Amino acid sequence: MDIAIAFLAALFLLGMALLWLGRRMRDAAGLPEGRIVSHDMSGARRPGEPLYDPVLDLAGRPDYLVEHGGRWIPVEVKSGRSHAGPRRSHRLQLAAYCRLVEAVYARRPPYGILQYADRAFELLYSPAVEGELTEVLEMMRRQAGRPLDRSHDAPERCAACGFRTACDQSLG
Repeated sequence: MDIAIAFLAALFLLGMALLWLGRRMRDAAGLPEGRIVSHDMSGARRPGEPLYDPVLDLAGRPDYLVEHGGRWIPVEVKSGRSHAGPRRSHRLQLAAYCRLVEAVYARRPPYGILQYADRAFELLYSPAVEGELTEVLEMMRRQAGRPLDRSHDAPERCAACGFRTACDQSLG
């Protein structure tokens, strides 16, 4: 009988340790409480199918999609620091994921999360944000096919660009 009690106690302690470890990992990833519905952070060579909105002709996939309180929250993980706050491009990327979640799952996220290395930001997905996203997508489509020069204002971005070796305007 004593062995059975000791075994059950050990199982209980192991279960508690695993719960604690899981919570720490979730907190470190910047995820809110809730069930992870999908993730694109597995490191697999082939990521999961992208979400697609035929109205905006937009496709993409957030790093995580978390269900919390019946709401689906997209989470985008950025490896860098946040500095003064989220970049506009990151905010728009997260807004696009909110739109895709709404289009595919018929659930409008009230917000999304941008998780940087040093902190996380909850960004509201309001009609104004959705309008800004639509305007930017329309502007991008109008400019599609036009030659664009590189930005001369950010040499550090040029140095980190994945197209640097093929770019005829690379800074080095």
